[in-house]
Amino acid sequence: MDVRVGDVLELKKQHPCGSREWLVLRVGMDFKLRCAGCGHELMLPRSKAEKNIKKIKRNEGPET
Repeated sequence: MDVRVGDVLELKKQHPCGSREWLVLRVGMDFKLRCAGCGHELMLPRSKAEKNIKKIKRNEGPET
């Protein structure tokens, strides 16, 4: 799965604050994610994160 830093992930389960969207801060064996609703940050193993991804929203800017 192609997940990059700066992507916004929509996960299957929502965070207790009510948001389903998470910003990707770090990619590797673990993902570091920040909740778009409350700003809570967490580290999640890649396998668990990829299993729970519903949609990837990528903000593609102009290529230079």
